Amino acid sequence: MRIGRRRFLGASASAVLVAGTFGRGTVFGANERIRAGIIGMRSRGTYLMKAVSKVDGVEVGAICDVDHEVLEARAAEYQKNTNKTVAAYRDLRELLAAGDIDVVCVAAPNHWHVLAAVWGCQAGKDVYVEKPMSHTIWEGRQLVAAAEQTGRIVQVGTQRRSEPQWQRLVERLKAGVIGDLYAARVIHYSTRPPVPFHPDETPPGTLDWPLWQGPAPDKPFSKKYVHYDWHWFWHFGNGEFGNNGVHYTDIANWALGKGLPVHIASQGGRYGYADSAETPNVQTTTATFADGTLFTCEIRGRYSNDEGGSKGGNLFYGANGYAVDAICYDADGKEIPDENPPPNGDAVLLHLANFRDAVRTRNRDAVPAKPIDGHVSAAFCHLGNIAYRLGRDVTFDPRAETFGDDAEANALLTRAAYRAGFEVPKLA
Repeated sequence: MRIGRRRFLGASASAVLVAGTFGRGTVFGANERIRAGIIGMRSRGTYLMKAVSKVDGVEVGAICDVDHEVLEARAAEYQKNTNKTVAAYRDLRELLAAGDIDVVCVAAPNHWHVLAAVWGCQAGKDVYVEKPMSHTIWEGRQLVAAAEQTGRIVQVGTQRRSEPQWQRLVERLKAGVIGDLYAARVIHYSTRPPVPFHPDETPPGTLDWPLWQGPAPDKPFSKKYVHYDWHWFWHFGNGEFGNNGVHYTDIANWALGKGLPVHIASQGGRYGYADSAETPNVQTTTATFADGTLFTCEIRGRYSNDEGGSKGGNLFYGANGYAVDAICYDADGKEIPDENPPPNGDAVLLHLANFRDAVRTRNRDAVPAKPIDGHVSAAFCHLGNIAYRLGRDVTFDPRAETFGDDAEANALLTRAAYRAGFEVPKLA
């Protein structure tokens, strides 16, 4: 049985379709190629289109973008580079209804990540979803539930989980190379230009603006919202913390294994210029776990300095030493040699290959970046952003994933409303 476009569009948003009902099947032969559809064809989608084409046993079967000018350009680029044609869709729902597509890669803006991934699971596709996995904490929990309820393979695009140097670092830290960890620190900076003050205007004829907005309540079109700058508006993005900071919070989450913190504080602002963006370009977030372990993340959008030789990355502090990125030191600052140094490798290609292997074997445990990992790592960022937006400390219940009786903070766990027809289904 296959799902048609009319039926898919008309299905209840809360319905969870049985995994394996749709698509080409759940088991691939040794020589059978996995066909991927890529959703969102700006910078990250284009990168994934090229990367997927390099993975043995996988081919790009379809691409999707709400801007037909971008869509046509990417289709032409793909044909030029591969001498193959690729199906092109403006509406992701049409791509999801395609019976010849086995997996989808979600590279649309953050506000689309969870809904596109949930719809993908419900349509019988395995899903590779870019970071951050979610736009809000509540949405992240729904995608975790969708993966569980449908049995689909879902991998989050925090590709450092597939990179040998980070795997080895986490292995060494958990083995106690620097003793019991009591603190983790993340630093990241990217010099970003200011976002101009563009007025509201009529969307360009090439762009389906309502579909671009998707689950986000309607706003008038402005150039400041599209292309990369959507990152810097709460309606669509999660600031630099959720953009690049999530890669490093993911490693901290991985190594610490503490889940989510109980107390969060965050301060910052936009420094160095006056522009139209909402999210901070400088932000420091401090969190405490239930056992007292500390976590700090510093985001800098202006000039910065080296810290222990690292301009951006992870630092860990233990009872007997510390680590700067993948290098461990004893309490006297002397490097602790690694007896089993890892090989180098392209993190994205390794990550996609791991996803391919999990799709072939149907082994959900083989996925390096599982939905629950992506949820927790993104929630780190969301918690910091919530504290920042409120301008005060917050106390969080990691089990219930709420702020207790703090109604003001709880209101930021999800959207107040979704656009009709684009509601993220409540699955958990």
